[in-house]
Amino acid sequence: MTEHILDELAWRGLIAQTTGEDELRAALDAGPLTLYCGFDPTAPSLHHGHLVQLVVLRHLQQAGHRVLPLVGGATGMIGDPRMSGERVLNTKETVSEWVERLRAQISMFLDFEGDNPAQMVNNLDWTGELSAIDFLRDVGKHFRLGTMLAKDTVARRLASDEGISFTEFSYQVLQGHDYLQLHRRHGCSLQTGGNDQWGNLLSGVELIRKSEGVAVHALTTPLITKADGTKFGKSEGGAVWLAPDMMSPYAFYQFWINTEDADVERFLKIFTFLTPDAIAEFERKVAEEPFRREAQRALAWEVTSLVHGEAAAQGAVDASQALFGRGDLESLDAATLDGCGQELGGVTAPAGISVVDALVAAGVVDSKSAARRAVQDGGAYLNNVKVEDADAVVSAGDALAGGWAVLRRGKKSLGLVRLEG
Repeated sequence: MTEHILDELAWRGLIAQTTGEDELRAALDAGPLTLYCGFDPTAPSLHHGHLVQLVVLRHLQQAGHRVLPLVGGATGMIGDPRMSGERVLNTKETVSEWVERLRAQISMFLDFEGDNPAQMVNNLDWTGELSAIDFLRDVGKHFRLGTMLAKDTVARRLASDEGISFTEFSYQVLQGHDYLQLHRRHGCSLQTGGNDQWGNLLSGVELIRKSEGVAVHALTTPLITKADGTKFGKSEGGAVWLAPDMMSPYAFYQFWINTEDADVERFLKIFTFLTPDAIAEFERKVAEEPFRREAQRALAWEVTSLVHGEAAAQGAVDASQALFGRGDLESLDAATLDGCGQELGGVTAPAGISVVDALVAAGVVDSKSAARRAVQDGGAYLNNVKVEDADAVVSAGDALAGGWAVLRRGKKSLGLVRLEG
């Protein structure tokens, strides 16, 4: 690995565009440079897309640069225009609550103490008291309508049946104003973000050039896709949430451990801080011993530890092993089993349900006859204990933490039932 932070980010696949690589390299060399990235509270949690930006900020902070994570208490009330259509505006109370949740999440990724502390900022601090007249006179006069209309998302929305509201159309001006304020207040001269934000990032670069007469920088990361070109995320189309109450550490760990061989090396580069030598060794193992899935286990461990901490990551590992008969189910707490139930589609059933019915209800088999055959063949398990009698029941005494019972057929087919009564 070369020593320059830009070269490391490029090697990890974390650079899509910059406003000028040579100029940015020189600014970083002359550092420490102050930079920011914005996170809008348009949901109660950050997700896997935001994780890429947090990783970039962490790399840059570790390289000695000053990091300003911005939580958009103002822009979160509007929302960046989407291709899919106009956003539903959330209440001020909701946005305020989500700001605090995002602040807590971000605080886990960066160092806010020591010699080079990150500093959290909120654009509501300078936008909330800004009058409409001052905004139009001091900021709006620097924006040209033709340039704003040419932005990809704006152009597509204008061509759609729904169009775009003035509210969302103004978002790029607000984001540009954020960069200007951070430049004035903190000497910020670099903004980072996803490549879909390129136009918004340039709005700030241009605003600072016009109003302050200086050149600043922008850097974007690529859109992360899988090797087959499909969207990166849960197969059902949902986000991979970073908040444990929206996606349990167990479910989060399972998402990463299920990474395909074709993607795992690239994801190790993007989402972990493992060294090039370590990643090269995992690449070799994928090529020579893919069945061991050591690279996937390393990826799942590193990312889960980064997002949820090592204790939660170990809990996810323990749960994964215990569910499939390689650990102690009784050692798992209710929160962990709740997460397993959420991920595996756990169902509720009355205590005293027959094992045959429970196997069907949990989706382990597709019929009662298949459940009976599984018992007769010695392949049915209740809480990792082989079921010998097809007429056995799942009693209240079989309940694990949280009221869960684990049903399994063979080594791979698994389901959870929460017992009631």
